[in-house]
Amino acid sequence: MTTTQNSLLISSHDVAVVRFDPIIKHHSLHATIGFRQGEVIVAFHAGCTQSFPSYLTVQTGIHEHITLKPDFLQYVNHSCDPNVFFDTTNMQFRSLKNISPGEELCFFYPSTEWDMAQPFTCKCNTPSCLKEIKGAAFLPEEILLKHQLTDFIRRQLKITHPNAI
Repeated sequence: MTTTQNSLLISSHDVAVVRFDPIIKHHSLHATIGFRQGEVIVAFHAGCTQSFPSYLTVQTGIHEHITLKPDFLQYVNHSCDPNVFFDTTNMQFRSLKNISPGEELCFFYPSTEWDMAQPFTCKCNTPSCLKEIKGAAFLPEEILLKHQLTDFIRRQLKITHPNAI
């Protein structure tokens, strides 16, 4: 999702800034420095762990969902053509592509979420936009396998599609 030039700086961190676009009422996280593909942007850890999903959690197990620390990571939005990934095994937030300063950081929600607490209609407008985002459980394996997936999602996919991975 793109923010307008009228976006407001909400907070600044070593690797990124949180911006708010008052026109579309949208928070987003943007790189302050460039990153190369595969580079670790920042390590993260669980703020708290709960047995149910929320719009602020990342799924790490069938009944395990974590809030992210550092807190600014909660502003990473979805894209069907992501440039970042939450590696929940190594607890690293990594770049999937080269990222330029100022670029919005977006991840593919089904890469971490099996069945989302709040499904939504995607408006990323990328050529690969899936329109409805509900979680990995609702996507065909050929779509999922085009994306970097957490080990948890890979295990779930193996259970539901034994020949997939």
